[in-house]
Amino acid sequence: MDKRIEQLVERIKELDEELRTLLFEQQNRIFKATESGRIEFEKAVKDTHRHLKVGLFRWLRESQLRNVLSAPFIYGFIVPVIIFDLGVSIYQAICFRLYGIERVVRSDYIVMDRNRLAYLNIIEKVNCIYCEYVNGLIAYAREIGSRTEQYWCPIKHAHKMIDCHQRYAEFLDYGDAENYQKRADMLRRELTKN
Repeated sequence: MDKRIEQLVERIKELDEELRTLLFEQQNRIFKATESGRIEFEKAVKDTHRHLKVGLFRWLRESQLRNVLSAPFIYGFIVPVIIFDLGVSIYQAICFRLYGIERVVRSDYIVMDRNRLAYLNIIEKVNCIYCEYVNGLIAYAREIGSRTEQYWCPIKHAHKMIDCHQRYAEFLDYGDAENYQKRADMLRRELTKN
């Protein structure tokens, strides 16, 4: 890999970690985590949360019609999403064991904690649970897919991509036949070394 690209990839990883740390520290100013991992707010913050909660009937009355009309289309995806979740999880459980690839920890990607916020009404909590689940599932599946791609076909595309997973920068250049076998084997060993 080109030295400049290698440096940029390393810097992106460092900046990503720094950003996640700063975001976590920023939000930790208003709550603390107990030893068991439970999130605790100070009494004044809890009182503010309860005071700012918009009641269910007021929330429904003030909702925009387009939001209400779109709900069946959004929630209609729950069955295919659950089937997708089941399929990805079964695939990983079987194939990653066969390949010797470290399994992706589902709970690292699907984090569901917004439903505990006192300032959300029941509909907002259900919406948050749905979004946490679907977006977490997509991230979980993407990591499973990226590990699979690294194992089977670690080759960059000829066309520029809008977004790519973290492993992509390590892949072989499109058309690099001379290094394909050696480098693909190395990337596969790197993935299965654990």
